[in-house]
Amino acid sequence: MPRGAFRRCLPALYFAFLTGPTPEQRMRSGAPDTHLGESARGTGCVRGKQRSIRVQDCGRGEGARAASRELRRERAQEHPRQSWALPQPYPAPQPLAQKPRPVRPAALLLQRCRGHPFLLPIMAVYRLCVTTGPYLRAGTLDNISVTLVGTCGESPKQRLDRMGRDFAPGSVQKYKVRCSAELGELLLLRVHKERYAFFRKDSWYCSRICVTQPDGTVSHFPCYQWIEGYCTVELRPGTARTICQDSLPLLLDHRTRELRARQECYRWKIYAPGFPRMVDVNSFQEMESDKKFALTKTTTCVDQGDSSGNRYLPGFPMKIDIPSLMYMEPNIRYSATKTISLLFNAIPASLGMKLRGLLDRKGSWKKLDDMQNIFWCHKTFTTKYVTEHWCEDHFFGYQYLNGVNPVMLHCISSLPSKLPVTNDMVAPLLGQDTCLQTELERGNIFLADYWILAEAPTHCLNGRPQYVAAPLCLLWLSPQGALVPLAIQLSQTPGPDSPIFLPTDSEWDWLLAKTWVRNSEFLVHENNTHFLCTHLLCEAFAMATLRQLPLCHPIYKLLLPHTRYTLQVNTIARATLLNPEGLVDQVTSIGRQGLIYLMSTGLAHFTYTNFCLPDSLRARGVLAIPNYHYRDDGLKIWVAIESFVSEIVGYYYPSDASVQQDSELQAWVGEIFAQAFLGRESSGFPSRLCTPGEMVKFLTAIIFNCSAQHAAVNSGQHDFGAWMPNAPSSMRQPPPQTKGTTTLKTYLDTLPEVNISCNNLLLFWLVSQEPKDQRPLGTYPDEHFTEEAPRQSIAAFQSRLAQISRDIQERNQGLALPYTYLDPLLIENSVSI
Repeated sequence: MPRGAFRRCLPALYFAFLTGPTPEQRMRSGAPDTHLGESARGTGCVRGKQRSIRVQDCGRGEGARAASRELRRERAQEHPRQSWALPQPYPAPQPLAQKPRPVRPAALLLQRCRGHPFLLPIMAVYRLCVTTGPYLRAGTLDNISVTLVGTCGESPKQRLDRMGRDFAPGSVQKYKVRCSAELGELLLLRVHKERYAFFRKDSWYCSRICVTQPDGTVSHFPCYQWIEGYCTVELRPGTARTICQDSLPLLLDHRTRELRARQECYRWKIYAPGFPRMVDVNSFQEMESDKKFALTKTTTCVDQGDSSGNRYLPGFPMKIDIPSLMYMEPNIRYSATKTISLLFNAIPASLGMKLRGLLDRKGSWKKLDDMQNIFWCHKTFTTKYVTEHWCEDHFFGYQYLNGVNPVMLHCISSLPSKLPVTNDMVAPLLGQDTCLQTELERGNIFLADYWILAEAPTHCLNGRPQYVAAPLCLLWLSPQGALVPLAIQLSQTPGPDSPIFLPTDSEWDWLLAKTWVRNSEFLVHENNTHFLCTHLLCEAFAMATLRQLPLCHPIYKLLLPHTRYTLQVNTIARATLLNPEGLVDQVTSIGRQGLIYLMSTGLAHFTYTNFCLPDSLRARGVLAIPNYHYRDDGLKIWVAIESFVSEIVGYYYPSDASVQQDSELQAWVGEIFAQAFLGRESSGFPSRLCTPGEMVKFLTAIIFNCSAQHAAVNSGQHDFGAWMPNAPSSMRQPPPQTKGTTTLKTYLDTLPEVNISCNNLLLFWLVSQEPKDQRPLGTYPDEHFTEEAPRQSIAAFQSRLAQISRDIQERNQGLALPYTYLDPLLIENSVSI
């Protein structure tokens, strides 16, 4: 008989062997015993024909034959014939009248079958469903094998292979893993990626693997990561577990090894003194891609200014640190869709300006209307509104509430000594029915103080020195509910050389004073409110999460979607904006050194109160201002996030002790305190969490700032900055020391030059256009949570956000200028642009 045909017959032979009559029954009925050398009859193996197959003894001896007969007798009694038994050529014998024997464990059966290769029983079949991500080049040609590890043992390493192409992008494929016995509760799933034939190694994006156990239990193993090179990755079931809930040495060791490997790959870097620490990506060429959990392997930190890759590219006005962008590891870099979208946003706009000569044109603007032609094809409803209303006092005050920097305003009950405004100065605007002191007592006077710019260094652009002011702007909430400016002082020191500008001054004096305030707004917003308080802090949160929390930790699962692409976009920013001769050096009056000063000073004064929206609004005294859409929408989103986080924390942390005893959680918050806030106790940020309530507040603030706050201070930059005089990045003349000297010409000579304006507007355009591959707030396509309770919490969170979105859209229909930046549908889950 051919060997292949014999192999195909083995399952049927063995099944008949287990379910057929015992030797004693065969003797009674005259049936020959195939095991003892008689011809095998009964079921045919090919096309239903009966065949005679002689199976040799293989020299086992009488003892082995007796053991085999005993085993078959036990199996026959443990598994009596059923209606599905294969047909027999003889009448089915009656069972022997003897006492039932206990069921033998699988290990004893295996021991008894040792030495019988074709008799080894297949006791359990595990069905695997493997999902490959839908991304470009997500599939692989490498060999993929798996090993299942359970409480009762582990399966043999088995290659996943079917007819046709395996692991194509977006595919969902099913496989079987056969084990000699059930493995018990599944603890780990090892994924082995190895070379296939002569093909070169490639990356594979594994989304998840679902395992159906023999008893029908389904275990989900989330992965959602790129696996590079030849390596073994260990996955745990999707059920989230804190370290306190793990007691098996195998699982505790797995947590330790996973975190140690990630800490070797994600390394902190000191970019500048006083800066939050950031990921060290100076040398991606040193990356060890075959390493498990690898992101980067970097050398000792060196200043980016020493990078030999810092060079100009055609069509771009600034130098770019090329090496830090070329070797980005797949798990932190943009997807192909997002990268292509970003390039399509950047290149046409940059080349268009270059071809029209705007990026190379120095000198002042000839007239204000010429500025409308910079981005004539990228106008929006808001850009047109700003162009028409930018010089109005009502719109000037409106931007403190609903512009790109809605966090500067403070309610004051008395004037600071450094701003000596008198009632006579502002009486014409306040009217006869009130006075300055009365309005202060009523809580209708607000102050925007730009003290942080007082000692900021300045920079040269186009070979000419630039200037910075540190203004104080006093505003009044009128009975009509409009916020309007009352007085502006352009320095922190009052005196004859620092006049207080008023709405009653000449048109150009008052407009120039407001433009100086808008320049200060630009510098504080871009450097501190935007880049420091969202980008850099959120990078530190992402780093601590990756370094201190394993994949199975519930807080890792909660925060991971809100760290997506943050390391990539910040690396892009450092390679294009913050590097020497980058865009910051090309367009701002303070340059890179001024940026470093502002951020380090800003972080030194940043507090936990500033970080938490409800506390910040209360401390600034702005809870009662009407038409403050940023506040209203932001609080709704904060409450929705807080409710969601409270449910997640309550499910996994039922008591204070469960929080305090989670050593991984405490290491995570401790690292954030040390690396993001530099261990400064006066910041008020927690270095340890003691109760679920403290934990909920901290997590809510992190998610809000990684998503909603970033959207509020980022998405409107092009809308409010496309009209350059509303957001000038530099000023070419010093602040005026006397009144009555400003004209249209001196005003234009103070504004940035043409090429500076265009470079800055190019930046506004890029950062306001979220590239494709978006995930709005509350959208979690990667199913890291597999339990029912957190999945229900996610659904409830999404429902609350949908209602908030509907409310915002309904309100906006009645507004002259809709406020859309905190519409949940337009908020990205993470800082990704």
